[in-house]
Amino acid sequence: MSSNQLYPFERNRYYPGKMLTSADFQAEQNYHINKGRFLNNLMYGRGIICGMGVFSLDDQSVLIESGAAIDGSGRNVIIDSSAVKKLSAIEGFDSLTGDVARLKVRFREQDVHSVYSVNHKEDDREYEYNRIAEGYELFLQDKSELDDAPGFDTEFLTSEVMFRSDNYTGQILMPSIVCKGRTVKIVLEIKKTGDEDVKLTCRGILETPVFVTADGEHEIEIGAEDISLKKDGVLRKEYWVRVEDTSAIESELILRSGTARAYEDESAINTAAHFSIRVRLSDASPLELVSREIGKTNLEMIGAQLPDDSVPLADIRLVRTSNSYIIDSITEESVKQYVMTPSQELMRNDFMSYYIKPVELMKQRESAGTARDTAYSSRRSELSNIATGTLEIPLGRNAREGDIRYSGEIAHGLGQGNVYVDIGYSFVSDDPEMGANQKSTIYGNPDLFSYNNQRLADVETAVKVLNEKGSFVVAARLLRNVEYLVLSFRWVAIRFPSGDDMELTEDYYDKSISVDTPTVIMGTKESHFFGVRFNNMKNVSVTYELTAPASGEISSDGIYTAPAKEGVYEIRIYCTDMPVICTYAYAIVRKKMLDDPAQAAPAVEDKG
Repeated sequence: MSSNQLYPFERNRYYPGKMLTSADFQAEQNYHINKGRFLNNLMYGRGIICGMGVFSLDDQSVLIESGAAIDGSGRNVIIDSSAVKKLSAIEGFDSLTGDVARLKVRFREQDVHSVYSVNHKEDDREYEYNRIAEGYELFLQDKSELDDAPGFDTEFLTSEVMFRSDNYTGQILMPSIVCKGRTVKIVLEIKKTGDEDVKLTCRGILETPVFVTADGEHEIEIGAEDISLKKDGVLRKEYWVRVEDTSAIESELILRSGTARAYEDESAINTAAHFSIRVRLSDASPLELVSREIGKTNLEMIGAQLPDDSVPLADIRLVRTSNSYIIDSITEESVKQYVMTPSQELMRNDFMSYYIKPVELMKQRESAGTARDTAYSSRRSELSNIATGTLEIPLGRNAREGDIRYSGEIAHGLGQGNVYVDIGYSFVSDDPEMGANQKSTIYGNPDLFSYNNQRLADVETAVKVLNEKGSFVVAARLLRNVEYLVLSFRWVAIRFPSGDDMELTEDYYDKSISVDTPTVIMGTKESHFFGVRFNNMKNVSVTYELTAPASGEISSDGIYTAPAKEGVYEIRIYCTDMPVICTYAYAIVRKKMLDDPAQAAPAVEDKG
């Protein structure tokens, strides 16, 4: 089997008195030929550059148009003039056993121009060929016997199987890394794997915590109705969502428990009860992510691929008789692969303009899609009445009991007026009861939380708020000797409304939030996304928290993971900047999901 590795490259070194032989001239040619093929392979890949259309002239003959292509080894395959061929005269026809044959073309060299060899010896041939003509040859293969082209292993896409049977397989595909603030495509890919002629219907609901649909929803209903595919056929349904610009570094796409359904001619097939697809969130641009993934392909990976020395042109469906055949149809779509050359860029862009909106319109659409977030951002800056931050007070090496130290002047960012500021002592706890290496803040007397193995700094604090300047200063007096060089505090500032601000505060009382599904029944260790609806208010950032320990886990984007223990667990959800606006959700966790999805969950009082 030939190898497609053309490197390392060696070229002739010329020097005075060097005797040149035919091997030297051959090395000269190989250097330039292999360099060109190497660049073709890396820069353009395999496919058709132009032409090479296939048409049926009559029941037994085809026309192959002139054209150019590049094969898997980077060689130029040129059909210099259109050719008419009887199908039975093409190589491989006699070996066909199926009803569909794939027509291919490959590179072929042929020695031409026989000349007399002047210096031939007795054992040498008297005549030699003076040229090598580069040409092509056509051949046929049974489509059923074709091997799929080997591909590179990539981590760019992540997937989960939604349903599977002897006839169909459906899976969800999406990039494993998505770009914050950008759109991304989620694909439902359905493949026909069996021979049985059946129709498929499937559906399910995907929960998308950090992904927003065009309607502003955090869930997507996916599926297909009464589709029928031929064997090896593929149907891809695309769902576009926008990634929210969040501080999170990862999130999940969740198949809601019990929503996946698939039927073949109304007979149910196996579906996934529940799954989640974890994706990373990146601040990089899509171009940067894609370029990085493609750039991972090294020369060893390329060299490990078997060279494909042919270029597919068309699939030809035959109707056979006892002693003859008839060309039934010719299919080029999805068979031909094309090389995108720079010389065709202007024509390609002109033709694509009939299918794709201009960039200006696309930007307007994106702006309209984010108008709600922009409006909220502006409104939030007007309503914001809470601020927080950290501060440090240096003690120096000679601090003793009774010493007073002051912070610098700190701007709280809430403007002038009546502002209340409180501070809490921050420290890293290594107490087992509090959790190892957990950062904590104590508001009040730190001595109440001191343990034998760790004594905290005991200080008395006071805050002076400079109302006219919109800032404050903190004073700390040591109640005992400490060995700390710096005291760390977290401060919280609350601006009390007055005058015109009262009207803004009153606006809170006609606003509320509610949970899409306030009560859910789920299995242990399963996940569910609690989506939130905003009533009489713009969409704002919300915070999720569990109201009791050992209640499972809740992520910052609302994905709740049930514990291993059965029970009813409560989740509090409130607006991050307006905690007074809150609601509650409940998870009823059982070791085994109910078989009857119609059975209603028991009513739980909504505290919202």
